[in-house]
Amino acid sequence: MHSSKERIRVLIAKIGLDGHEMGARLVSLALMNDGMEVIYTGPRQSPESVVAAALQEDVNVIGLSFLSGAHKEHTASLVSMLKNKGVTNIKIVVGGIIPSSDETFLRSLGVDAVFGPGSDTRLISQTIREICTKP
Repeated sequence: MHSSKERIRVLIAKIGLDGHEMGARLVSLALMNDGMEVIYTGPRQSPESVVAAALQEDVNVIGLSFLSGAHKEHTASLVSMLKNKGVTNIKIVVGGIIPSSDETFLRSLGVDAVFGPGSDTRLISQTIREICTKP
């Protein structure tokens, strides 16, 4: 559970070959402007590098941005790695070009929120604050 006195720490990552990072940068800036601490890993990350960075930076949330269509595979891999390391306290949000039909699958993996194209950054920030107050 997140104390209201602590700053929420969010790692924003782009896993895979997708190099389009404008949305990830926009969300990162919006979250920073809302008082969150944001670590942006940049494009073309591996699930392993994202998990390592999230653990090193002691983040509350991992935000994954996808435009490549590989969101199901990469998210499943990342969640599996976190579980194998016994990590249960990091929330996961996914955004980008995510078909609504894939949201149920992503949530079944343990994803806490899914945001599609054009999502309001205020809603993203509000949702992250809400999921960080839940145990």
